[in-house]
Amino acid sequence: MAVRKFNPTTPGQRHKIIGTFETITESVPEKSLVFGKTKSGGRNNTGKMTMRYIGGGHKRKFRVIDFKREKEGIPATVKTIEYDPNRSARIALLFYADGEKRYILAPNGLEVGQTLLSGEKAAPEVGNTLPLQNIPLGTVIHNIELIPGQGALLVRSAGTFAQLTSREGKYATVKLPSGETRMILCACKATVGVVGNSDHALEQSGKAGRSRWLGRRPRNRGVVMNPVDHPMGGGEGRASGGHPRSRKGLLAKGYKTRTPKKASNKYIIERKKNK
Repeated sequence: MAVRKFNPTTPGQRHKIIGTFETITESVPEKSLVFGKTKSGGRNNTGKMTMRYIGGGHKRKFRVIDFKREKEGIPATVKTIEYDPNRSARIALLFYADGEKRYILAPNGLEVGQTLLSGEKAAPEVGNTLPLQNIPLGTVIHNIELIPGQGALLVRSAGTFAQLTSREGKYATVKLPSGETRMILCACKATVGVVGNSDHALEQSGKAGRSRWLGRRPRNRGVVMNPVDHPMGGGEGRASGGHPRSRKGLLAKGYKTRTPKKASNKYIIERKKNK
């Protein structure tokens, strides 16, 4: 995967950097795994705007992704690698030996024609899904479950990966992309490899219109509002706004929002590193 930089023939092209799409082999999604996706425009059931800065955007179709990988012991062949407008990663269409078709997140190095397997007997190779107890220590993984059978919740964005560092009893220790180290049940599944489309972080939209295509409307700062509209608004001239706060008055920029007595705190060995 690489990125393309454009000659500044227009103002929008000057800073535009996008992916090359060279890994994509099919432009039309599998019809049986696609559903229509509705938009709210940030409005609730009475039409009142409850979420600001949402609206417009290109119409999308939702691709159903298999995050559970519960078809154990049945080999699957990678048929295509496709673009998904709903996520940063690419997706791969699998044809199982029993005739079923499913989408998965495409890891780096996955190629069309490759055979994948999930379950305890699968080899720890790129794209295969195994319980954490069957994955060798030090392996780079993604698509990690938190509860066995629930489906993957962690490490699903483009270019992200976690590392399995140790095992003790029924828990495995995993270092997450944020820098956080936490314990996860060994019975939980994970997929071997790094999530594909690693160069996604290097992309630049180049113009405001590209945000509008994604359904993001202009976002105005609290400091430029009046006191009635925002805690940081008002003041003579260009006032700094005081302590950073949200519109509802909650502290922002560095204020810890995680619940101190959250039940899962005991599984976190090391907190994520502040940037």
